[in-house]
Amino acid sequence: MQDIISRLNALHRPHLLMRAARIGAEHYRRTTHLRRLLNCSSLPRSGPALMHLIDIEAELNAQRKMADAGYSLIRHVEVIIAMIGEARVLRATLEEVT
Repeated sequence: MQDIISRLNALHRPHLLMRAARIGAEHYRRTTHLRRLLNCSSLPRSGPALMHLIDIEAELNAQRKMADAGYSLIRHVEVIIAMIGEARVLRATLEEVT
């Protein structure tokens, strides 16, 4: 799981985008938000969920950089909020194990 944390630490996004996501992450509710973002009926564990969110975010970031007309800033912020929330869950789980 450390690979996931390393991938997250390597991400560099615009300051304003990350600031909005950090503020939103305070209200992150896994059961509500993750189910909607991943379009799933049962929630995956935080590691696999985070990997899926990283892939979604990478696609959104590519759209942002290309100024794609289909790019949604709101969705991008929502995905980053979920990434932050899932990373917190994962870190807490890893701390419990050690």
